[in-house]
Amino acid sequence: MKLFNKITQLSEFEKEFKKLKKRFRTLDSDLKNFIKVQLKMFHKLDIDNKGIFEISGLGIKYPQIYKVTKFACKSLKGTGSRSGIRIIYAYYEKEDIIEFIEIYYKGDKENEDRERINKYYGKS
Repeated sequence: MKLFNKITQLSEFEKEFKKLKKRFRTLDSDLKNFIKVQLKMFHKLDIDNKGIFEISGLGIKYPQIYKVTKFACKSLKGTGSRSGIRIIYAYYEKEDIIEFIEIYYKGDKENEDRERINKYYGKS
C-alpha cells in the first residue's frame, strides 16, 4: 500500500541528511519508519501523538508546513522519540504529497530555517 502519492526532498534536505547520517547511522531506517508510522498516523488516521506541529507565523497558506519534534533515532540510545532530531516538511493535502525541507540536530541548531521555507513556499 502506498501511503502518499509522492514523497520528495529539497536538495538542501538531502545534503543535511547525508551529513547527519555519518553521525547517526540508523537515520535511513529511522526516516522510513517515521514515514510509515508517524506521518501515516497524523495525516491518514488523524491520530495526533503531539510530535508534529504546524509552524505558525509563516504567512503561507498552502502547502502546510510542519515541524517534527518527536523523531525516534535508534543511534541516540535511551532518548526514544526525544532524540533531538528535527524535521521540517511541507504537506500538499490535495495532491497528497510530502516534501522534506530540512533536517537538523537540536544540539547543532535551535530552530528551523525560515528563510529556506519562505524561499520555496512563500509568496514570490
